[in-house]
Amino acid sequence: MTTTISCGHELPGALLYAPIGALIIERTGLISGANVSAANLLGESDPEPLRHSLIYTWLKESDAETLRHMVDVHFQAPVETRAGWTRRMTIPSGDGSERPVELTLSPFPEFPEANAIVFVRSLERIMTAERRFAQIFENLPVGLLVVDSRQRIVKANRTLGADFGYSREELIGQSLAMLIPERYRAAHRDHLQGYVQSPSSRMMGVGRDLTGLHRSGQEFPIEIALTRHENASQPLYMAIVTDITHRKRSEVAMQQTNAQLEEFTYVASHDLRSPLRGIADLVSWIREDLEGQELPPDVTRNFERVAIRIERAEQMIDDLLNYARIGVRDPQLETLQPRDLIDEVLATSNIPASFSLDIDVEAGPLKAARAPLSASLRNLLSNAVKHHGSPVGRIRVQVTEDGRFTVFTVEDDGQGIPSGNEERIFKLFHRGSTRVEGDGVGLAFTRRMINANGGMISVTPHGEMGGARFDIYWPRILLREFKDG
Repeated sequence: MTTTISCGHELPGALLYAPIGALIIERTGLISGANVSAANLLGESDPEPLRHSLIYTWLKESDAETLRHMVDVHFQAPVETRAGWTRRMTIPSGDGSERPVELTLSPFPEFPEANAIVFVRSLERIMTAERRFAQIFENLPVGLLVVDSRQRIVKANRTLGADFGYSREELIGQSLAMLIPERYRAAHRDHLQGYVQSPSSRMMGVGRDLTGLHRSGQEFPIEIALTRHENASQPLYMAIVTDITHRKRSEVAMQQTNAQLEEFTYVASHDLRSPLRGIADLVSWIREDLEGQELPPDVTRNFERVAIRIERAEQMIDDLLNYARIGVRDPQLETLQPRDLIDEVLATSNIPASFSLDIDVEAGPLKAARAPLSASLRNLLSNAVKHHGSPVGRIRVQVTEDGRFTVFTVEDDGQGIPSGNEERIFKLFHRGSTRVEGDGVGLAFTRRMINANGGMISVTPHGEMGGARFDIYWPRILLREFKDG
């Protein structure tokens, strides 16, 4: 199907209203026909003003010379050898701005001896997209690398250069092998060739430890994700490279800490408990040998003191073992009503009748592990009584919401905490006062339990009521790392 356009020449009907501009030109560059899209791209409301004008007058001078040369070459070539030719150019606008376009010079099938057709495509959207991609590519906080099928580096962002100790200019055009430890290069070359044969977005080296080679010659742990990078001229491949040095270091530190804790647990369980039981047996045998004899009051009292201290030492060992075991999140989650939970905790706590309680709940239900949260609140309530400093007092329990946390606040009107001891009171075996019974494990136990379940605890030495204030931030919205499975 053909359609006559305003200038009298004929274009295929599909081009008349096509979203791409089409211009019929003669050997001299004279425009003898155009469609509406071409007129719009050249700043005209309809094709008529373009008729009988030179196409070169609509372009920048340098682009006009290039096009004039190509038109000459086009018409000098035999008809059967003429092929399409494409260049990026700019069209000046009346307001002084420039519009990027792509011009494609092609034979005009109807009159190839006398005419050619020039397709004009706006590149504004493409260039905007390219500019946005370039900004993202450059500013992402992870390393990005583009290579060709011969494993030459085509493009790299600033983060990747910094991770490997190079500037981007030093990387472009170089072999990818310069970033890979020598012992891995042969295998990596084979893996990449396999990826080229069947490209798909995926992580690289799953289950294996990958390392990159820094300019200094040192290796560092990395993670790599591969994907095909769309490109018209040749296939390219993009690698997203993440330096995981800090994460690996934390993992190793955690493993060492857990190993030391496991060793400590073994020592506490066997090497300390056994001699303690031996001492208890010896004391028991001595008392059996002395049974029936009248002992001085001091000796009887000392026997009782030995028994009490052995019992406390065993309790301390039990607390240590519990402390070691609570470093793991409790997976038993359930929906808890804060008020019901507080009532449950109070029912199992030993709050003297001389203490008054204020409870204020301004938070909704949360999904959490009941046991560690209850134990934490119970420990804080017990401390509020034990370390109050007076047999009479007031305790306030508040529940509010702060971001993704439900905040449980336990505050009293007691003597508070000496300034500078905010962190020390959470240390293992630290006792706030020698006048209060305990082995100094309670707060350390509480914080470890809260941290293990994704929460945190803070202390104010003297809150609004004058005494100590503890805030438990318990997650009501779980992050992925704390989800089951």
